[in-house]
Amino acid sequence: MTMTTTLAGRDVPHRRGSPGYTRTTLALFAAGLTTFISMYSTQALLPALAADFAVPPGTAALAVSVTTGVLALAVIPASVLSERFGRTRVMIWSAVLSCAVGLVLPLSPTIEWLLVGRVVQGVALAGIPAVAMAYLAEEVHGTDLGAAMGRYVAGTTIGGLLGRLIPSSVLDMSTWRWAMEASAVAALLLAVVMAMTMPESRFFRPKPVSWGTVTANLVLHLRNPDLRVLFALGFILMGGFVSAYNFLGFRLLAPPFDLTEAAVGAVFLLYLAGTVTAAVAGRLSDLVGRRWVLLAAVCASAVGLVVTLPDHLALVLIGMLLFTGGFFAAHSVASGWVGALATEHRAEASSLYLCAYYLGSSLAAAGAGLAFGWGGWTATVAYVGALLLAAIWLSVVMLRRVEVRRADASA
Repeated sequence: MTMTTTLAGRDVPHRRGSPGYTRTTLALFAAGLTTFISMYSTQALLPALAADFAVPPGTAALAVSVTTGVLALAVIPASVLSERFGRTRVMIWSAVLSCAVGLVLPLSPTIEWLLVGRVVQGVALAGIPAVAMAYLAEEVHGTDLGAAMGRYVAGTTIGGLLGRLIPSSVLDMSTWRWAMEASAVAALLLAVVMAMTMPESRFFRPKPVSWGTVTANLVLHLRNPDLRVLFALGFILMGGFVSAYNFLGFRLLAPPFDLTEAAVGAVFLLYLAGTVTAAVAGRLSDLVGRRWVLLAAVCASAVGLVVTLPDHLALVLIGMLLFTGGFFAAHSVASGWVGALATEHRAEASSLYLCAYYLGSSLAAAGAGLAFGWGGWTATVAYVGALLLAAIWLSVVMLRRVEVRRADASA
């Protein structure tokens, strides 16, 4: 049944099945695609970058971590800009600028120049993830927000997949420069789709902001113990996820697997598991509650990681499938929970979650580089496993807090 977006002459949030909901989720799906293609277009190329520039794997991995690191620092200023100039304007300009940088990155003559370009691209990219969750929380009805957030996260999973699959496919036929250029063109086309389909904000009202006001809003959210747990979860989950995928390619290219570049790139098709689980987890969280879905997702990811330990390709693929699906389900639930808990100043709450999320990608991945260099995949699994154990503990904390509040409410 088609739901209208007006009631008694006034706007109401988009409900599932309405034209506004369809356009909004399509635009945010495309936003997730273009962001993650741009962000992770270098991850599948790390072995090629290490070989071409004659640098160790840990140095090559900076082509991923510097982008996510500066993006983490830029999401809060980007959210401030969105409070003043509007959600959709900031997201569209962010897409345009990041795509422009992406088109010239393949011209980098040295690894240093490439890293500088990736820093600039990270700053430009920040506007989309900084604003997307706040935009959805404002424009979509609360009962359908989990499903809408799931679609956005699903777009990020496919974007992450294409960001690895496109360059790895081209790399098998050409150089890493052409592979990166192909990714940049794909990101640009999807940015156009996003700009053409995204509805204007109806519930956002521009307001003057100052750093004092922003700081006060950030402190307000940091004082919320539930939000603090979700921020920590974002840091840990993303840190572990990127750590595993940064060095999976190095493992599969080496004995006993000896896979080709194209075959290693095809492994990123496992991201499709995240596309499914993110959407399913979003709907399940609306139906049965976020706390159980979050805990189950994190546990599934941890089990999958352990399954990858033996040098058996089938087990590695099965384990990474479970690891990937669990991660994206957990992220979908956690990010949607932030929007639900932050009933005011949502942009700042979303930016804090994403700041922690992408700092995890940058800082934790740097630690994984040391682990991989010291003990290969086994040490990397131990490192990521420790992070996931912390995530399980935090998920249990959230579960207990919700149950305590329910008990108090019924007393």
